[in-house]
Amino acid sequence: MRQRVLLSLLDPEARQRLTNIRLVKPDLAAAVENYLISAASSGRLNRPLSDAELKQILLSIQQPKRDFKFDRR
Repeated sequence: MRQRVLLSLLDPEARQRLTNIRLVKPDLAAAVENYLISAASSGRLNRPLSDAELKQILLSIQQPKRDFKFDRR
């Protein structure tokens, strides 16, 4: 069911990107899927998303990278 909904929400390139992300970061892929399904059910998505649009969603959902600083003494 979930895959059929995502099939209609993403173009082939975006679908491939989400599949690759699912292999590396399953929790991030699940968060994106939940976001897309909720956006579609509320009527905010009315056409398939492109790869560039999926990248923007990923950047907004993804946690910022932590910066580590080492003090050498």
